[in-house]
Amino acid sequence: MALNVITPTPPAKQTRRHSPPLQSGDYLSRDEFERRYETMPEVKAELIEGVVYMASPVHLPHSEYHGIALTWLGIYALSTPGLRIADNVSLRLGKDSEVQPDICAWIDKPVNAQRKEEEYLENIPELVVEIAASSASFDLRDKMQLYRRHGVREYLVLTVYEQETHWFTLDADHLYRPLLPDEKGIFHSVVFPGLRFAAGPFWRREWAKLHAVLQEGMASPEYAAFAAQLQEKLTD
Repeated sequence: MALNVITPTPPAKQTRRHSPPLQSGDYLSRDEFERRYETMPEVKAELIEGVVYMASPVHLPHSEYHGIALTWLGIYALSTPGLRIADNVSLRLGKDSEVQPDICAWIDKPVNAQRKEEEYLENIPELVVEIAASSASFDLRDKMQLYRRHGVREYLVLTVYEQETHWFTLDADHLYRPLLPDEKGIFHSVVFPGLRFAAGPFWRREWAKLHAVLQEGMASPEYAAFAAQLQEKLTD
């Protein structure tokens, strides 16, 4: 007697769904934001209090001032023990925020430093620098309040359109207060002794003067004492 052999039909292959692209105004968890962001390396996006912000195209003036500000801070970092700086690093702030500050600086803490391979910055920077298109930028609003709440001690915003310097320092009440320049128009960092910023030469593209003012600060007694203190902590 012939037997009818029934061959089971293989299950239909399920099509893997791709994550939708990031869009400004999306409400996402930080994990979901990171998952989508990894598939879009060509864009810059940030997550602030669960809301996605997409960056505009970077124009030449922004890029140029960014490069000089990074060089200025980098010169200071080269001689300062334990000081680390980063350019556009992904900074995690709490469970629902992840931003990419243009420049940030922090003192490495050997005891609590991340020992695994670092992909994201989770230490709170002492100083954040943002190059903004204008004073209407969210860098002086939502982002500023985010940095304040998480304890970023100094916040420097350079607005390209107005060519203005906005430097804030965190006070005892955890509020940002404007840091004013001296009579020569030079800003003196409170967190990093000897870090001096000549706003006029910066905006006039007089880079040599900007560098000279910084060198004066790094030759000061307060900088020498600060560097010695940091070196002592590193060798403890």
